[in-house]
Amino acid sequence: MSTILITGASSGLGAEMARQFAARGHDLALCARRTDRLEELRAQIQAAHHSVRVEVRALDVNDDAQVFEVVRAFRADFGRLDRVVVNAGLGKGAPLGTGRYDVNRETAMTNFVAALAQAEAAMEVFRDQNAGHLVLVSSMSAMRGMPKSMTVYAATKAALSHLGEGLQYELLGKPIKVTVLHCGYIASEMNERVQQQVRFMVPTEEGVRAMVAAIEKEKAHAYVPALPWTALAPVMKHAPLPVLKRLL
Repeated sequence: MSTILITGASSGLGAEMARQFAARGHDLALCARRTDRLEELRAQIQAAHHSVRVEVRALDVNDDAQVFEVVRAFRADFGRLDRVVVNAGLGKGAPLGTGRYDVNRETAMTNFVAALAQAEAAMEVFRDQNAGHLVLVSSMSAMRGMPKSMTVYAATKAALSHLGEGLQYELLGKPIKVTVLHCGYIASEMNERVQQQVRFMVPTEEGVRAMVAAIEKEKAHAYVPALPWTALAPVMKHAPLPVLKRLL
């Protein structure tokens, strides 16, 4: 079985991915800011899956030095890392020009610059091993520019998706694989205040099941859950804005 590092693993999609990967027999390296949550998750997983090894570490992904330190330390713990899931992110945002540059900057730094640091640290390990699987958790919002509070968030996810595609281009035919997950509306702590107002929202466990299945297949790109997002992806990319507004 593989050793999988997941950032932002203390709650939401990251915690559920940890549970589902553990159920498949994978060892886990889990990191997030809230170590109390990580310890609870570790206890829960090990109670259910006695043979699974789980190591946890505190990580603020906006601390560049700590990102590299934690990834290297996890590799030392296990001897290798087979997969790194860049999952940590923010859902904050405000319409541009409304006095909330602070939250837009925080979103941009966490969702792209910090993700870049995580990808750099993971690729450093994978290049040394000449093997590995990098997973970037993007969003369906990367398909198109989004309005209001989603504008900066969507821009960061588009940048993350292009980062992954650039690596795929470079690594084509080589043993290091890269997966970009374009996630639709999956219930999590990050979006719990808007869940009842959003079409196509699915429960956390269901959405993560689709994510984990795509990751295990090492797909280059995946829209998750597949329905309706695989069908909607080309529409989101190419539909005139008035049509897109009515759809979403």
